[in-house]
Amino acid sequence: MREGLVPAVLGTAVTATGAAFRGKYPMAATAAIGFGVAHIVLGAIDLAQHRHQHRYGHRQDHV
Repeated sequence: MREGLVPAVLGTAVTATGAAFRGKYPMAATAAIGFGVAHIVLGAIDLAQHRHQHRYGHRQDHV
């Protein structure tokens, strides 16, 4: 499984849940939406880095 896919999918689910609660719990919904969007962005960054490494053959081991 590609790195970054799980955080992106989780972020999408959390963002959708936050949007669903916007009318009833606006502060909690705003926090959930922000948390979800942050996960989507971080997942997208991981996916882009994985794609770049795969395309150009660079590997960086995490220390």
